[in-house]
Amino acid sequence: MSKIILIQLVALIFILIDLYVFQALKIGVQNFSQLGKNIAYGIYWGFTAITLLGFFLYHFGNLDFFSRVARQFMLVLVFMNYLSKTIALLVLLIGDVIRFGQWSFYKITDLLNNSKSGIEGEKISRSEFFAKSALVAGSLPLAAMSFGIISGAHDYRIRRKSIVIPNLPKAWHGVKVAQLSDIHSGSFWNKIAVEGGIDMLMAEKPDMVFFTGDLVNNEAKEVEKYIPIFSKLKADLGVYSTLGNHDYGDYKNWSSEKAKAQNLQDLKEAHKIMGWDLLTNENRILTVDNEPLAVLGVENWGAGRFAKYGDISKAYAGTEDLPAKILLSHDPSHWDAQIRKDYQDIDLMLAGHTHGFQFGIEIPGFKWSPSQYVYKQWAGLYQEGNQSLYVNRGYGYIGYPGRIGIPPEITILELRNS
Repeated sequence: MSKIILIQLVALIFILIDLYVFQALKIGVQNFSQLGKNIAYGIYWGFTAITLLGFFLYHFGNLDFFSRVARQFMLVLVFMNYLSKTIALLVLLIGDVIRFGQWSFYKITDLLNNSKSGIEGEKISRSEFFAKSALVAGSLPLAAMSFGIISGAHDYRIRRKSIVIPNLPKAWHGVKVAQLSDIHSGSFWNKIAVEGGIDMLMAEKPDMVFFTGDLVNNEAKEVEKYIPIFSKLKADLGVYSTLGNHDYGDYKNWSSEKAKAQNLQDLKEAHKIMGWDLLTNENRILTVDNEPLAVLGVENWGAGRFAKYGDISKAYAGTEDLPAKILLSHDPSHWDAQIRKDYQDIDLMLAGHTHGFQFGIEIPGFKWSPSQYVYKQWAGLYQEGNQSLYVNRGYGYIGYPGRIGIPPEITILELRNS
């Protein structure tokens, strides 16, 4: 099937959904004034027209005329509109199934009793309750997703934890570590807010800063206009970074392997320009008052389908006899798969990757996200024996340009030896 025919069929399905849900809207506003009805109908079909225009422009227009963010919002509008209307449609279908059941019951009763119930040839009207319930059910996800974009995308939260490392040298007791992860600079749409988050981090005056991967979505050029912002990250003991699965350009069709390799080289150069010490399967031995601590960094290593560029044995080499070790590894699945099994003297691993799915609920005593059905460790602090894992919820976003219930995170960790 050609792309043109497929897109037209999808658009036709969208319009049929629009028409079906519109019946509920007509019932929902039946008591409005004519002006009120016209406004409601105009908003409904106006939003649909904008959505379908974006849908066709994305697939048939010259995308070079639109920014990366504009293209992202074209798809997000389609998703938001028709996810909400599909939910409304399901509620309407329940009501219509009940309505059909009532009609069938009366018809069968008439046949059995050889009588007429008075509804033969008549229609059982669609329930106002189901129509209004459908409108509410469809409006809630649309409102939540809109709020998640407007308010949640850059609602940076500082999360603080104390990490006990039993063998931590005394000179390192109380050292403050800041962690960022999953910046995804290609998705940003509010540069001022992004800079505000970095200012929040720097106001904490960390002794070290760690970044645990996914600086971009696919291309190194995504970060170019944010280099001055991220260059503001400074710390007395240094800023250290590693690569995430998106940083390699694996999710883009490149013109050649040479172009892909150059993109990765450009990304590494961006880390250097920003003053970040990028660790690619290597380590740095830091000292405070002549007492050492090892910082290890591996390239992306993920269980399952994710790329395994990381080599922990290379990063570990030369740190065997050091009393304390911190590992930067993008994917938290690396902890159970290799670190806990084979490197039990790595005291703390810092990761990201999950974003907490950018959707969930976190209240005192309760934490839930769809992410937990995919990742055993998906957000926050996890401990097994003397080893700890901290999973950052991410600074940015990808796909849906917002967050619902899982705000972007700046982590502040205090290292303690007891």
